[in-house]
Amino acid sequence: MSFKNIVIALTIFQLFITNQILYASSQKPLVATSTFSLYDITKHIAMDRVDTYMILPVGVDIHSYEPTPREMIKLYKSDLVIYSGAGLEPWIKNFEFKKRVINMSLYVKLIKLKEDNEGHGHHHHDSEIDPHYWQDLQNMIKVTEQITKELAALSPQNREFYAKNRDAYVTMLKKLDSDYKSRLKSCRLDTIIVNHNAFSYLSNNYGFSVKALSGFSTEAQPSAKDMAALIEFIKKYKQKTIFFENFTSDKVMKSIAKEAKVGVWVLQPLENITADEVVKKLSFEDIMRDNLTKISKSLECR
Repeated sequence: MSFKNIVIALTIFQLFITNQILYASSQKPLVATSTFSLYDITKHIAMDRVDTYMILPVGVDIHSYEPTPREMIKLYKSDLVIYSGAGLEPWIKNFEFKKRVINMSLYVKLIKLKEDNEGHGHHHHDSEIDPHYWQDLQNMIKVTEQITKELAALSPQNREFYAKNRDAYVTMLKKLDSDYKSRLKSCRLDTIIVNHNAFSYLSNNYGFSVKALSGFSTEAQPSAKDMAALIEFIKKYKQKTIFFENFTSDKVMKSIAKEAKVGVWVLQPLENITADEVVKKLSFEDIMRDNLTKISKSLECR
């Protein structure tokens, strides 16, 4: 090989190495979040400074989700993994993470599961803790603070950027909390009826009750006795609407609504989102406000 060709070869090799270094340095940190609520916070705080993704595929019920090998590999390679905890993701047990992993339930106020009068309890959680803590907006503020700290540790050069976005997100959550309090302050009814109780934190904070057909389980099959008792309750207390979730079958609740002659609406628990909600680019705030409108109408609030 001539001297000229050696020089050309070395130049090409140097350019290749330089490009690889630049590519590596320009790669954004990869952050995994297990639920939509955690994803929404992280996306609003970090924006385009990190690559944030939701572990749970769109439209999938979190209670029955099991990650595929490909999803597990991506999770393993992530720079930061933020999962909800409190028994919501049983598949995460014994999983080895390559880098930083955060159990966000350790940073919030948790409440115990309760059974209703018919003895409906929890079926899909390992503990006595209700895992749907993001329905408490004070918990969401705590989670926002913690995620901001984790992101700042991951990329310190963006600390001020993250802090500014955190402040805006916390302001939104406080306004949302204030609106829930004012809208649900004075209502004719005091109970909403759902197929699965993911709303205890919400009901505890804003003074209403939740009656669930299948307690805390999305998978339990209600008996004919359960259905008859619910229809009797609807008629006795002159309820006008009942709720079901996007990620479970609406067949039973629609059958009950038809029998009881009431309306049936979707109430979003915010564990995940649907493909339609993705297309509409709905945020945690958007969905919580839609829930508020439906709950206030159902409770016939003034």
